[in-house]
Amino acid sequence: MTGTADVGVDRDSDESGSAVPPAPGNESDDGPEHGPTPEVSLIKDPTIKTPTPEKTPEPVERPLVPVQPVQREYHDPLDDAPHLDVDEPLLAARAHRPSDLIRFLAGVLGIVAVFVLAGIATSTTTGIEQDIATNAPHFSAVLSTITGLVSSVAVLAVPLAFAVERLIKRDGLRVADGVLASVLAYGVSLGIDWWVAEGASEHIQVALTRLPLDSNGTLTDPVHGYLAPVIAYMTAVGMSSRPRWRVALWVVVVFSGVTELLGGYTTPLSLLLTVLIGWSVAYGTLYAIGSPNIRPTGQHLMIGLRKVGFTPDGAHRAPDAPGGTRRYYVTQQDGPPLDVHIIDREQQASGFFYRAWRRLRLRSVAVRRSPQSLRQALEQEALIAYAAAASGARAPQLVATSELGPDAAILVYENVEGRTLDELADEEVTDEVMASLWQSVAALHERRIAHRRLTGESLLVVDGKTACLVNLSGGDIAATDLTLRIDVAQLLTTFALRIGPERAVATANAVVGADRVAQALPLLQPVGMSRSTRIDLAKLTKERKAAARARALEQVAAGERTQQQAEEDIAAAGEDLLSRIRGQILQIAPEAPMEPARLERLKPKTLIMVIALTFAAYLALTTIKPAQLKLSQMNWAWAAAALLAAAFSYVAAAMSLTGFVPERLPFRRTVAAQLAGSFVKLVAPAAIGGIALNTRYLQKAGIRPGQAVASVGASQLAGLAGHLLLLFSFGLITGSQTNGDLSASRAVIIGVLTAAVLALVVAAVAPLRRFVLGRLRSLFFGVVPRMLDLMQTPSKLFTGFGGILLLTLSFTACLDFSVQAFGGDVSFSAVAVVFLTANAAGSAIPTPGGIGPVEVALIGALLAADVPPAVATPAVFLYRALTFWLPVLPGWISYNVLQRKHAL
Repeated sequence: MTGTADVGVDRDSDESGSAVPPAPGNESDDGPEHGPTPEVSLIKDPTIKTPTPEKTPEPVERPLVPVQPVQREYHDPLDDAPHLDVDEPLLAARAHRPSDLIRFLAGVLGIVAVFVLAGIATSTTTGIEQDIATNAPHFSAVLSTITGLVSSVAVLAVPLAFAVERLIKRDGLRVADGVLASVLAYGVSLGIDWWVAEGASEHIQVALTRLPLDSNGTLTDPVHGYLAPVIAYMTAVGMSSRPRWRVALWVVVVFSGVTELLGGYTTPLSLLLTVLIGWSVAYGTLYAIGSPNIRPTGQHLMIGLRKVGFTPDGAHRAPDAPGGTRRYYVTQQDGPPLDVHIIDREQQASGFFYRAWRRLRLRSVAVRRSPQSLRQALEQEALIAYAAAASGARAPQLVATSELGPDAAILVYENVEGRTLDELADEEVTDEVMASLWQSVAALHERRIAHRRLTGESLLVVDGKTACLVNLSGGDIAATDLTLRIDVAQLLTTFALRIGPERAVATANAVVGADRVAQALPLLQPVGMSRSTRIDLAKLTKERKAAARARALEQVAAGERTQQQAEEDIAAAGEDLLSRIRGQILQIAPEAPMEPARLERLKPKTLIMVIALTFAAYLALTTIKPAQLKLSQMNWAWAAAALLAAAFSYVAAAMSLTGFVPERLPFRRTVAAQLAGSFVKLVAPAAIGGIALNTRYLQKAGIRPGQAVASVGASQLAGLAGHLLLLFSFGLITGSQTNGDLSASRAVIIGVLTAAVLALVVAAVAPLRRFVLGRLRSLFFGVVPRMLDLMQTPSKLFTGFGGILLLTLSFTACLDFSVQAFGGDVSFSAVAVVFLTANAAGSAIPTPGGIGPVEVALIGALLAADVPPAVATPAVFLYRALTFWLPVLPGWISYNVLQRKHAL
């Protein structure tokens, strides 16, 4: 049974359903009158007649079969049809539409582009304004006056008339949305006017303002204070279904703008900025508060089914299909049950940003282009369904399609009873079930059809032995070899997540053959899998490692296994599932290609590198200014000494790392790795970025992951202990040098006591105590045994602790020499206290590289140490330039060189 029909739903109702559209033959742009009950209209046959309003029949009991109405009076189909039970949750009164967010972001980008254009294209904008000023006198002055007066009145009168009409039609909710958007647009306009007048560059002021010929020296406003609210209002009230009102309002807006432009009261960029502000604020408001929900309900669905020849008796909501598609199970009076999918226009915009990122990151062959319209989505899913049925694959039969109003459509499938793979217990995932699914996939692939969504929710088990494929809406016709191989890799991973890689690979080999399974090996990459599969893979690896770690802790404590054996068990448990699947494939096909396929067009690390370099250039230009450095007053000898101290810090950092690694590391490469860390700090807090990079470096050097993490952890713990010890020591030295004034040492003692109080609080609060003890158990499991191994080689410990001491002294010397370079006079111990306290306090705020907080903390600490502001500020900027900004370019070079050598 097939068929199509259109069910009209008014898109402008403020109810969760929809309102009655105008009666046939009386369509107007002023929309329907909204009643208290949501109503639905069918697109009628013009030959059908309705009764006249003067001869309304007396109310009678309505039969189950709809009475054929007589012409001239409109009847709602819900009044003529019997009531049908639909079990579904109430739709939300308002919906936050992704399309509104996309339009808002597009408008914001447009506003930014206007300001950029105003700042750089000064000749172009000035030339356009001069051309307009030259040709403006050719227009009649009387005509200009009349058009200006008419447009000024009309641009306010038309929105007011529309608001009155909407209130009469009881659609005040949309009017309230428009009023809110107009108020916000007016506030934004005032803010931009103030910024352009007070803080913008001269080029932007020239491009957005001008001096009218008849003015008294007052510049025009950059944003029209009345046009922006009007545009925001007309956009927010949603006039797309009222073309006459929309055209009238846009005509008067354009008319008013042209009049202002010819009269010399605005500029072209100012008009464009006004339109973009009104448009952006409107859609931002609609997304924030939500738009009236116009999605069709279950009752509208029942009417649509009747129009294509079905006899629905009742329906209830089923779990949504992937992509947010609503599903209903429908029973019929004289027919089999149906599985109905509703797709709507707003659904096409959901997931836009994720799809855009995947399309940017992956090659086009790996990402199917999403439908751009409701009609394309309907045709795409229908084509896939019919092609799958023709291929012989087990899949639900598509029996009808229909549009359900202007913003929705339905696809009617035969209902297949069963449970998805996600709903089955592990023991129910039998070889017969998997073989049945592999046969269906093989049938699709024979016809070059790719499913592209072979996850557990798309695999329906019917009777414990056979299964069928559902959710084919994301599939491809005439798919490429790469796309078909991705399908095989995805299904292998889906089964392996449930029953292990051994059975998953064996079943696939038995059904589709070793050659096809082997061809999927290069595609076994997380980036090629679906989002849910990537999440499941990461979760499985994390759970396996946690279970192995807990088991190893118990076995080591019981003396059943040694520390080294436990670490090997943890490393083996950390092997990801895809690697285990590859191993199984190689057992059945040793000649399978091992080189991973190139699915990525843009790798995340490349994107991060570009962003980091751009961020560094911007911050360097805006943070470090020659006037703040006071280069003319700087002692270059002290500055050179500060540069040497900053360079030596990388040698000290390499010593502190190698000293806590029993294995031998190439020292020059370790120094290069520490230099590469200066580049990583641009996109991550210093401590986090350094830990991650050092751990990666040790793993690439051949050290097992558990031991690499333990070595870096031991280095960090020793560094923390050394930091506190040096702070306490230099604090006492500074206090003893101040002629009995022990304020510095008292501050250190207060800090130590504060730490002790915090430790007592943690010990007293049970949740905090459990959290800390859990962390400490993990710490002692890795770090303490590593330290015991190091104690067998005292030279290593000497190198490690010596590197920590030299690292702190290097930074302190760099700061001290920077102060000396600008004529400061302060003791080395005082500078050490300043560095140890201020650097720790600034780094506590997790900004990339501590940018901002570190500078503020260091300057404040130097001022507290009686260093003049004229010395403290340039000294801190010189110190940060030498220790943070200058090493960025060498760090980037080291990072790339080490990556090419597979050392990172």
